[in-house]
Amino acid sequence: MDRAAKSELVATLHDVFQNTGVVVVAHYAGLSVSEMTAFRGRMREAGGKVKVAKNRLAKLALEGTEIAHIGDLLKGPTVIAYSDDPVAAPKVAVDFAKTNQKLVILGGSMGATALDPEGVKSLATLPSLDELRARLVGMISTPATRVAQVLAAPGGQVARVLAARAEQGEAA
Repeated sequence: MDRAAKSELVATLHDVFQNTGVVVVAHYAGLSVSEMTAFRGRMREAGGKVKVAKNRLAKLALEGTEIAHIGDLLKGPTVIAYSDDPVAAPKVAVDFAKTNQKLVILGGSMGATALDPEGVKSLATLPSLDELRARLVGMISTPATRVAQVLAAPGGQVARVLAARAEQGEAA
């Protein structure tokens, strides 16, 4: 990798570290190419990305960001998973680590907050941003449908009373 490509990689990673919601760092030693491809595919489906970079270059990219504290995790063969959704990358990484023992989660960062492996796992148990939005819409729409039912009920009762009166009048 020549000097220009390295500086471009550092600039790209610096931008990622400044603008992403969550970063997860893990060891990937022993993963085959097909396993790594499967991990990348799962992460892409969830809206995240996976990057393997030299630790020295990643540490350079961390300088000047609020997540510079994760530089201590960058030792050995590390992979960086990140996403804008604070739950997506941890959820995919933890699920993949459950089925594949070769991926070992070291920690990460959510904004300026440092995460240890247990913090990443607890973040993975939270519902995703889309699930939370669906719950919120459900909570908002439920009272509206109840109000509509209450308002429609008196009109329906009046119509039934009038229909019963009409039937009584016809029978007499």
